[in-house]
Amino acid sequence: MPLNDERPASTSGGEKQDVESSSECSDSVTSASSRESFTSDGSSKHCTPSSSPPKTLTLDEVMESARDLSNLRLAHEIAVNHDFHVEPESLPEGSLTKLVRDTLHKAFWDILASELTDDPPEYGQAIRLLAEIREILLSFLNPGANRMRTQIMEVLDMDLICQQADNNAVDIQGLASYIISTMGKLCCPIRDEEIKKLSQNSDNMVTMFREIFRLLDLMKTDVVNFEVDTLRLLLQRHGADCEREMFQSVLDKTPSALNHTTSWLKSALEELTNNIPEEQTPSQGKGQLVPGPFQVLNTAFLRILTWENDKSPLPETLMTDETRLQKIQQQLQQIQAVNEVLLIIFSTVGGPIQGLPLLSDRLKRMTSVLLDGMHSPHFNQEEALEGVSAQICSELNKSLTERSYPPLPPALQATLTGQILSITQKDNPIRTLVEDRVQQYFMALICDPKPQSKLEQVPVGLTAIKPELALLGAMFISLVNYNKTVYGPTYGGILWKLMFSSSPPPANPPHDTAQDSVTSK
Repeated sequence: MPLNDERPASTSGGEKQDVESSSECSDSVTSASSRESFTSDGSSKHCTPSSSPPKTLTLDEVMESARDLSNLRLAHEIAVNHDFHVEPESLPEGSLTKLVRDTLHKAFWDILASELTDDPPEYGQAIRLLAEIREILLSFLNPGANRMRTQIMEVLDMDLICQQADNNAVDIQGLASYIISTMGKLCCPIRDEEIKKLSQNSDNMVTMFREIFRLLDLMKTDVVNFEVDTLRLLLQRHGADCEREMFQSVLDKTPSALNHTTSWLKSALEELTNNIPEEQTPSQGKGQLVPGPFQVLNTAFLRILTWENDKSPLPETLMTDETRLQKIQQQLQQIQAVNEVLLIIFSTVGGPIQGLPLLSDRLKRMTSVLLDGMHSPHFNQEEALEGVSAQICSELNKSLTERSYPPLPPALQATLTGQILSITQKDNPIRTLVEDRVQQYFMALICDPKPQSKLEQVPVGLTAIKPELALLGAMFISLVNYNKTVYGPTYGGILWKLMFSSSPPPANPPHDTAQDSVTSK
């Protein structure tokens, strides 16, 4: 809550969260060496799945877990989204809710106008308004603002105002002027101009009270955003510990809250295990090779980029970033499609359009615009690609003609169109090539302890989308590293059970200084 001498900012600021954690890829190792190198606190009770048998939850327990999860989502959003702020309520135009609200408000203000114009005036509605305004003004004060609190209570003394109303001696104009003056002392700077206009237009008391309440609603929002900014600074310093404790609270009440996370890590482990080459050194017995735990975790995070949300829900530990991850995934798929189209164009047409960065940039922007919204359920990708092909052929012919080259022959245009349309097929070689190299790029970022230095190092064939890829890479790696910082102990406990459940963990597992911990920042 702002002090009397402080003015809250009208919109949230805060520094952008950029929590770094590092982990390195580890090659396939034997079971024994994996146990020694795995330094996450797998044996710790903190933030690990419950081993107790399932129990039936009561409705109260379910509701309490839902509240804890909601608080966790809100805290995480404030910490990682520096643009997060509260907006005043705005109902859609023409909606039934807005119609009902506007009708009730009009009826209220009509009653107020009727009472104030009676002879003698009635003050019932006005007194109720003044009482509500007093409570709102008091809510803006911090506990130490005793002087202003006393002044508000004295000026807006409801018992005294009621006595004055009985004797037709209420100074409504004077009370309204005091309220506006007090609002000017408490509001943030962005509201000063509106306060000034309100103080100068005091002819119609009903309009004045209506505007007072409108500005009070805006001031409530400003105060909330001020508190969000203050809380953000605290969460950025202690957010990981706070989120870990909140998630543990959910886990204590709902032991099954890690089922999807366990399945996610188990799937990554199985994928890596099945891909281990059969060739083994003489000293290794068959069936003893297992992937390293960090390799499993990094592979699991890489799979999030191609996660099919309609087939399987996200792991519980990633639900707070669901919207951000879906946005990254969709943007990544779009720029992949753009890159595929550009590769097809330059490989098909060849020399006459090589070394023309302006042309390449125009084709890229044109393709990106025509593929915008490709994740909408009503988007027809094949139809959009036909439009892309037509526009590209037109742009290429224009460029060729301007440089005294012959236009593309109809047969070549048909070939170009067919190849562009073929990227809708999952086994298309150009599509497969681009997707594989994008996966290589993101895996390099996930494994590198200093990924920022690798953002601009895109694989061959992805140069056309380098700026967009670097931006998405920075966003994704920031989410991944912060997630590792928060849920490292959770992943440690799950992976230990999945990989080494046949034998208990060592009492004092040695720390491998060559391998950063999952939980390191």
